[in-house]
Amino acid sequence: MNFDELVSIAARLRAPDGCPWDREQTVETLKPFLVEELHEVIDAFDENDPEGIREELGDLLFQIVLQSQLAKEEGRFDINDVVDGIAQKMINRHPHVFGDKDLKTSGDVSVWWEERKKDEGKVHDSAIGGVPKSLSALLRASKIQKKATKVGFDWEKIEDVFAKLDEETGELKEAIHKKDQNEIEDEIGDLFFVLVRIANFVNVNPEDALRKTINKFTCRFRHIEKEAARQGKKIEDMTLPEMEALWQEAKINEGRK
Repeated sequence: MNFDELVSIAARLRAPDGCPWDREQTVETLKPFLVEELHEVIDAFDENDPEGIREELGDLLFQIVLQSQLAKEEGRFDINDVVDGIAQKMINRHPHVFGDKDLKTSGDVSVWWEERKKDEGKVHDSAIGGVPKSLSALLRASKIQKKATKVGFDWEKIEDVFAKLDEETGELKEAIHKKDQNEIEDEIGDLFFVLVRIANFVNVNPEDALRKTINKFTCRFRHIEKEAARQGKKIEDMTLPEMEALWQEAKINEGRK
């Protein structure tokens, strides 16, 4: 099948004699599925699963086609408008590829890209504007910080950021000592924000870093559960030293010392 046939499938599902479930959907009801499919694509990439990546990209593509079908029914635009719009945007923003403009480095491209967006009228009322509010908190913090960095609002050395990290850690300890829940929440937020700044300083995506750590923790914890079951034990009845020994075993199995 080709792309046009996929578009026809979406239209058929939405037809009066199509699928009752698909006919009931709206832009709002489909938004969670769009987000879910995106995360499933990311999971497939993290697992380095080519077949899974192919399948999940297809699921994500269908959500885009389906949203475009709803827009067509409302007379707003259709999938061809979506394709044409992004194609023209890519051509216009890459004159060094599709034209005769001389942009030699990725830095040159970034500067020109920002200038082009201004020409298109996509200017925000703040240097840190334009970051989607629906992004995860870690990604949103990272993008806002990068925008602030571009206008010079940043520490000069990573050592200064570590000093701020120590300061925020001290303030969190003090808030916990006072048992002030609102202050504890504020200080934990401040601590996360500084950690994101450190990640930006060393060119690490904080979302990717945390996701990998979560996956690592999950794998090791499941090893503890599996070994506990093999030993005929309930994990909740194991001592912390017993669980720690299995945790270290899981690390060794990963090739970690």
